Amino acid sequence: MRFIIPSLLALSLTACYSTQQSTTQAADNTTRYLTVLHTNDHHGRFWHNEDGEYGMAARKTLLDKLRAQAHAKGHSVVLLSGGDINTGVPESDLQHAEPDFKGMSMLGYDAMAIGNHEFDNPLDVLDKQIGWSNFPLLSANILHKHNGEPAYQPYTVIEKQGLKIAIIGLTTVDTVKIANPEFVGGLDFVDPAPVTTQLSEQIKAKYSPDVTIAVTHMGHYHDAAYGINAPGDVTLARNVPAGTLDMIIGGHSQEPVCIDENGAEDSAYVPGKACQPDQQNGIWIMQAHEWGKYVGKAVFEISQGKKTLQSYELLPVNLKDEQGQWATNYIEHDPQIKAFLAPYQKAGESKISGAVGEVDAFLDGRRNTVRFKQSPLGDLVIKAQMAAVGADFGLISGGGIRASIKAGEVSYKDILKVHPFRNRITYIDWRGEQLIDYLSVVSRFPPDSGAYLQYHGIEFDIQGDKLTNLKIQGKPVEPGKTYRMSINSYNAAGGDGYPVLTDLPGFTATDSTDAQVLKDYIERHSPIKRSAL
Repeated sequence: MRFIIPSLLALSLTACYSTQQSTTQAADNTTRYLTVLHTNDHHGRFWHNEDGEYGMAARKTLLDKLRAQAHAKGHSVVLLSGGDINTGVPESDLQHAEPDFKGMSMLGYDAMAIGNHEFDNPLDVLDKQIGWSNFPLLSANILHKHNGEPAYQPYTVIEKQGLKIAIIGLTTVDTVKIANPEFVGGLDFVDPAPVTTQLSEQIKAKYSPDVTIAVTHMGHYHDAAYGINAPGDVTLARNVPAGTLDMIIGGHSQEPVCIDENGAEDSAYVPGKACQPDQQNGIWIMQAHEWGKYVGKAVFEISQGKKTLQSYELLPVNLKDEQGQWATNYIEHDPQIKAFLAPYQKAGESKISGAVGEVDAFLDGRRNTVRFKQSPLGDLVIKAQMAAVGADFGLISGGGIRASIKAGEVSYKDILKVHPFRNRITYIDWRGEQLIDYLSVVSRFPPDSGAYLQYHGIEFDIQGDKLTNLKIQGKPVEPGKTYRMSINSYNAAGGDGYPVLTDLPGFTATDSTDAQVLKDYIERHSPIKRSAL
């Protein structure tokens, strides 16, 4: 969808979206420097992991050091996030990421893009998170359906040591299909390029910023090869007029954006290696992997309106190498942040400690498995959901599985890592002929997508455009017979592009969540044997 409402933008520009407005712009003949620090795809990692890696306390120590070094050189400093603060670690998820947003406020973030995972909860939770933050959560391309007005703050203009910086937020349009439809049904996610073009022009006319940045949660797809995903940062950069933006600080694809000397994607980046960010249409594009593993640091010289990238680094935050050694010097934890976050960590741990059962082998829930082929963990998940509602077969999208389960004891924390979204279990009773039509759609979602079908209790072949040899529990489907299918509420409501089932006869939603039924199933059937899945 490519539209923008000029009157709406004019209205938004009169609102209180500017902070620390400067009375004078930097003189054209003055050389200034800007250090841009950035992270993205935090996903609940406020605390260090079991190996002592990353975490906000160590990040604070590093950020303080980088700011002090920059200020000593007379540089302005801005700290940005490419979004997705929610979802990934149970201790955070169970507290609606309160420690994460409040921790980011203490770390001194200046702005962040609203990510698709900011819609994993009802909208009133996002409203609370905005209230917990002393920095703006930005998105210019999310509009209210009922009136076309911005649903969230579209931009901010801040001053750093006399340097005026405009920051525009943008969110992937894929949010409408990968977020819970129950939460985003009243929102439109519109094409970011025309929004950015017009908003940038009006911000420049009103504020005359020295630097204009898009902070985005759209993904970096090298050479705009976005495939089944919505277009990302490269497409944005190519589709706005030259001079619209100076840089894009991104997220969503969860990668270090590094380009080799030939302009090819450097997919073999490791801590300590040099990193050259991408550049398209004169716009630098940067992303710092995920989880706070790195802090990106870009230094720009600004002279006579020209912005020149002087240096760029991805600085590891207590990462270990394959031998279990620190990849770079260990960063001590900031005591104030650690003390602030510790009660949240303790409260989260108290809700999820203790084993609920065990499995005899590794159950693979990695992204490059569950979005490409059938997984034994997918079988376990679906068997648990089938058992909860007495279904004949079941299915989910592969993107609903977010972590693996290691061999040995299984804790509730392990289960919540697999299922962080608290989707309810639902079912529908199909007539055989209806079922064939439905499966003909969902069986065709391609690999390397969150929609990729994981299933249990059914068999089928695909020949050309036709679904054939459909069997349930080993028996051919009878057109006039009724079969019960289990499915989570996200997919039933149309999530990941699945057909909407919620208004069909025979559909029923339960109050049980995916994590709860998996926990109950493992408790009842432990030890779980992979060979039996």
